Amino acid sequence: MAYLLTGDHGLAEDLVQEALVKVAARWRKVSREGDPEPYVRKVMINQLRTWRRPRRLAFFPTADLPESSPSADESAQAELKVALLRALSVLGAKQRIVLYLRFYEDLSESAVAAQLGCSIGTVKRHTHDALKRLRQVAPRLLEAEVRS
Repeated sequence: MAYLLTGDHGLAEDLVQEALVKVAARWRKVSREGDPEPYVRKVMINQLRTWRRPRRLAFFPTADLPESSPSADESAQAELKVALLRALSVLGAKQRIVLYLRFYEDLSESAVAAQLGCSIGTVKRHTHDALKRLRQVAPRLLEAEVRS
């Protein structure tokens, strides 16, 4: 979840660590209420929304390339993944959170609104604006979706 929200492994680790520190301080209460996962998820989302320092990546580092060349299909999928990560990096934290909850967690608009403590209209607006921005910065993603 943290990686999908931040788009960076290092930032994801920071987000999880900060969230778990906050959860640990209230662990007795959290553990008595049953499943702690929704509480941790909420803490992570709130933590991401309140981060003050800049969190955008200026580059996308890659590991050393393997000796064998990938197939055309693998190359195309890798290119789409990189394009998606770059496109998501231009979105604000709230837009990434809404997209994550709506499309990865498959929550309804009302469930996302309840999770974020906002109105359904706000969720709709963030979803609309984020998808519009993604279409502008990465039209190749839309073309790939049509082909599959």
